[in-house]
Amino acid sequence: MKSLRSFVSRYPIYTLATTAIFGVVATLGFAEDTNKNGKKLVVGFSQVGAESGWRTANTESIKSEAAKRGIDLRFSDAQQKEENQIKAIRSFIAQGVDVIAFSPVVETGFEPVLQEAKKAGIPVVLSDRAVKVSDPSLYKCFIGSDFIEEGRRAANEVVKLTGGKGGIAELVGTVGSAPAIDRAKGFREVLEKYPDLKIVMSQSGDFTRAKGKEVMEAFLKAPNAKDITVLFAHNDDMALGAIQAMEEAGIKPGQDIKIVSIDGVRGAFEAMKDGKLNVTVECNPLLGPQLFDLIEKVAKGEEVPHRVVTQEGVYEQSQAATELPKRQY
Repeated sequence: MKSLRSFVSRYPIYTLATTAIFGVVATLGFAEDTNKNGKKLVVGFSQVGAESGWRTANTESIKSEAAKRGIDLRFSDAQQKEENQIKAIRSFIAQGVDVIAFSPVVETGFEPVLQEAKKAGIPVVLSDRAVKVSDPSLYKCFIGSDFIEEGRRAANEVVKLTGGKGGIAELVGTVGSAPAIDRAKGFREVLEKYPDLKIVMSQSGDFTRAKGKEVMEAFLKAPNAKDITVLFAHNDDMALGAIQAMEEAGIKPGQDIKIVSIDGVRGAFEAMKDGKLNVTVECNPLLGPQLFDLIEKVAKGEEVPHRVVTQEGVYEQSQAATELPKRQY
């Protein structure tokens, strides 16, 4: 593109023809997104990691949308470590990117680096997860699910499955992360109305399938294992790991122990179709298009909402066969 523009500047007689060429190139999707100064938009994005099928789909959505729009995306995988994420954000500041976006590993500890970004004049957009800061202006916008509402929805499904009576084993997400904190909060809000429905075990499975299996194995060996009538997993991957643990222990998942989880990944729908999982509460990972709509506006200095909530649903076993072919992740 640059060499073509140089050619036009040297040989103006070809201006008309090359203008048509530029139009065709743009139409074919090769046009580059630009910042308010007319230069190619540069975005630094720090991802939590690749701990689940949900996260993998989220990363793909972000990378593919950036490529589609011609955005220069500087991508960093924090491998679920906050210190890696802070280093990445400082690197983005040093590179002088136009916008920084990230999905925080945990809620706290980011205020100093966000102050550095603000001082450098680089706006920040939060994706999927929120942070706790004393100054809300340290980030322009947070786009993501309402995790508290997801917890409420999961609890309501547990009530339906149990009739409001029973013992719950809970597989918690990464300790200190926004989804783990908020899903637990929303879940417990609903349980307060049902005194005969109690959490008998609760432990972090760190949002991974392997850890979910390991923790569920420990749950099933506990003295009060017989009290478990339903499992609530903060994400589908942990639930799928727990299903493996149950089957290896001779327990029928979805029957002997009912299972409700959150995310709505393909693996959960396959498990529901097989009768091994009862309900999944959707948490849409395909945030790329919405995220970059916001980033483009922020880069141009336009006003954006401070909070954008994604729209999601709840899916039960009876819907699995019909919905499975439609899943994009």
